[in-house]
Amino acid sequence: MQNIQLNIGGIEMTNKYPKMLNERIYLIDGFDMGESERTGTYVIDEDDLTIVETGPSPSVKHVKNGLKSLGFSLDQVKYIIVTHIHLDHAGGAGLLLKECPNAQVVIHPKGVRHMAEPERLIAGAKAVYGAKFEELFDPIIPIPHERMIIMNDEDILKIGETCILKFYDTPGHANHHFSIYDPVSNGMFTGDTVGVRYEQLIADGVSFFLPSTSPNHFNPAAMQKAIELFVQMNLECIYYGHFGVTNSPDEALSQVSMWLNIFMSEAEDVYAEEKGYDELANRLGKLVKDHLSDQGVSESHRVFRLIQLDLEVSAMGMMDYLTKRDEQI
Repeated sequence: MQNIQLNIGGIEMTNKYPKMLNERIYLIDGFDMGESERTGTYVIDEDDLTIVETGPSPSVKHVKNGLKSLGFSLDQVKYIIVTHIHLDHAGGAGLLLKECPNAQVVIHPKGVRHMAEPERLIAGAKAVYGAKFEELFDPIIPIPHERMIIMNDEDILKIGETCILKFYDTPGHANHHFSIYDPVSNGMFTGDTVGVRYEQLIADGVSFFLPSTSPNHFNPAAMQKAIELFVQMNLECIYYGHFGVTNSPDEALSQVSMWLNIFMSEAEDVYAEEKGYDELANRLGKLVKDHLSDQGVSESHRVFRLIQLDLEVSAMGMMDYLTKRDEQI
């Protein structure tokens, strides 16, 4: 697999975060890849202080600073939940856990082995990110088995007198992915399974969502099934790993479903033409740019740098999926 060429920008520090999303949930900016509003960590202020997502290890210092500014100490953290074990979501879990003596990591059963022995995760990320791996992800600290809690489909976790989180097995983006339902806000922490939200466009009045179809477990049918599940649940909000919260979940899920169909249609064409993922990423990039241009977004907007990176990774995942599909025929 070819690796991606990244142009990592300088960190844009902002005083917007930590941000209070509602009376008990806060969002910390992890400055993933040196970008503001790229990858976030959620803090749920309940009897048992709970964190959802750590981001990669370079984000941990921002998570710690965010907790401190909110008035929380590291020894108050009871649960560190990771929606899935991709390093941009869970890579920092081991590093953060070392400084949270009373915490346990809550994880999908298919992620346990990899978090305890992360060598394969590291190798996979190096294949994609090449020489940028160290800057983006080091160090990856193994997590002891005794400090992990496994959550299967529809398992629950009580973190407060009136808050019992419920976990849903939601593959599509990754086989080791669950989503977490918060009954108090009627909201779902979805990681990547129903896409990416681009906070950078909110100031322009544009709410924009794309599916995240990265290798090597992407499955379009499973992703669509997760979308349909969340539609049926009549959620009031969705908390995204990338990035922030939407209070219009029906619109968001509709957009992701629409773009998933477009993504796969383009991927089938490129695959039939025996061209590579770079061709697919370029075609999708043009479609997205035309779509956003129609909504008044300038072609020089910084969001396109992030979108293009996402499309390159997503194109890899789709081409990988189609290749594996044909190998099974």
